[in-house]
Amino acid sequence: MDNEEKQSFSEKKRSCVNCGAELTYEPGTSKITCDYCGHQEVIETNADGLEELELQPYLEKLGAQSHSEEITMIQCKNCGANQHIEENYKSLHCVYCTMPLVVEDIHKEEWILPGAVLPFQLDHRKSHQIFSKWVKSLWFAPNNLKKAALNPEYTKGLYLPYWTFDAQLFARYSGERGDYYYVSVPYTTTVNGKTVTRTRQERRTRWTPASGQVSGFVDDTLIKASNQRRNPIPSKITNWNLQKLEPFHSDFLAGFVTEKYTIPLKDGHLSSKREAERIATTWAKRDIGGDTQRVHQINMTLSDETFKHILLPVYVSSYRFNSKTYNFFVNGQTGAISGKRPYSFWKIFFFVLFILLVIGAIILISNK
Repeated sequence: MDNEEKQSFSEKKRSCVNCGAELTYEPGTSKITCDYCGHQEVIETNADGLEELELQPYLEKLGAQSHSEEITMIQCKNCGANQHIEENYKSLHCVYCTMPLVVEDIHKEEWILPGAVLPFQLDHRKSHQIFSKWVKSLWFAPNNLKKAALNPEYTKGLYLPYWTFDAQLFARYSGERGDYYYVSVPYTTTVNGKTVTRTRQERRTRWTPASGQVSGFVDDTLIKASNQRRNPIPSKITNWNLQKLEPFHSDFLAGFVTEKYTIPLKDGHLSSKREAERIATTWAKRDIGGDTQRVHQINMTLSDETFKHILLPVYVSSYRFNSKTYNFFVNGQTGAISGKRPYSFWKIFFFVLFILLVIGAIILISNK
């Protein structure tokens, strides 16, 4: 990538050819749209499909510049979240804690270019409807929370960074195969005041040594690429269909915030190796067979390792109650929702008081 091609995403402002307004990505489509006059343009993605990058040169920093780019970043001083701000994203507030972002804190950073993106399938209006419906179903929620749910400004679209790893896996294992069998065991019990002896069937396990080897292809091991200590993404909403990944194009980011990875590639690779060991153990147990298995030792080798930096979609809604920030998340592809919620002390207090009054009234009527 030469100097003329290498520019930050924030400089790649797309303007409408008709009216000059900014174009934004329209979720669920392959188009960017002008909200002002309705003009649309098709996003031209790489016809060759998703590109896997060879892992080892990046771990050795030899290939770090071949697929890297400089982007505009800003860090929230309140919660520490790193966010990439597009020019067409006007609201300079942190998507996690809603605190204002200081323009003077904007700086440039290098990142490994995303190899793929899972575009938003739900638009902002639909995600807000899901959030509002969920909030209204919550018992003992503060009234202010329900009022906040009516304001779309509290819901923001965010692309989360992940690593995916592919590899050929080969492993040798040693362990034991367990086969169940049953024996009759006598026991005594009392029947009609008399002690009698009876038998019952108890399960035993016959263990035999086992060893062997397993191999196969490990595809798209998904590893989180950002630390969210204060605002972790709930696992309930982190199920995406990665078969819908598109080759990366910056137009998919138009109108959304992108979070930069804070977990380095080498750390993500270590996590993927632990996941590969778990997969190898599962394969070994399947290979051992029997009713149950023990794996004592497994020696694993990974080869032909490749990786991608990918971006996955969520909507985030933040709400402050009693000086504490609560986050709610909607999966931008499936619509799954989860989050921590505040409780209204007074609603709970009056509900308990009401129950006690009802119980007291029932006791009073019963006594009369």
